[in-house]
Amino acid sequence: MQLHTRDRQDEWMDQPDLDGALHAKALRGLSRVNRFSGAVGAIWQPIARLSDVLAGRPIRVLDVACGGGDVAIGLKRLADRKGIEMEIVGCDLSDTAVAFAGDNAKRRGADVAFVQHDALSGDLPAGFDVVYSSLFLHHLEAADVVRLLAAMRSSARHKVVISDLLRSQLGYLLAKWGIRLLTTSKVCHVDGPLSVRAAWTISEASQLAAQAGLTPVQITRRWPERFLMVYDAGAPSG
Repeated sequence: MQLHTRDRQDEWMDQPDLDGALHAKALRGLSRVNRFSGAVGAIWQPIARLSDVLAGRPIRVLDVACGGGDVAIGLKRLADRKGIEMEIVGCDLSDTAVAFAGDNAKRRGADVAFVQHDALSGDLPAGFDVVYSSLFLHHLEAADVVRLLAAMRSSARHKVVISDLLRSQLGYLLAKWGIRLLTTSKVCHVDGPLSVRAAWTISEASQLAAQAGLTPVQITRRWPERFLMVYDAGAPSG
């Protein structure tokens, strides 16, 4: 499989009429993939650094395209364990995902709110210190990535954080075969390799961030074949 050029194809999860039971099973599968990949820990690190400079009030966080909500829930539970005040809202276009995420939060005892919102429709909700997304950029065409990053930059007081797949041969093999060890979801089995073929390289992600006005931006490679993008909007003023 040659991955020099990005190849974005429609994924099952992108279908608005995807069967609800298949969608829910895929969200559970993605939750296991995220736990295995350490997604919560990677996103947590840049957010937690704000706790010292925002002492006296909670860190307000927006999860864009939250899916099943496992990352937002994981962040909230971690913040609670560490005694860091954090208010998290997750938004997603899919009513199925929002309902699943809400039930997931209740089951795990996490005080996280989930709302339906089209992240590509224009402005994002305001008043957040950090706006992040996980595993969303690879679903989008370049122009939509730029529009989304610009909207996230406008919505975030202090930081924009992006965690996503890297397009690579190793990433493709992990998505094609490794994911089968983590979930029996047929949707995940089909969409995993497609997602890697649609993913961005670090160089491409850097160029898209620059077009959106996220400069300077820090992009680091993370295991397993992901990248973490962090844009600092400036020193917090409290």
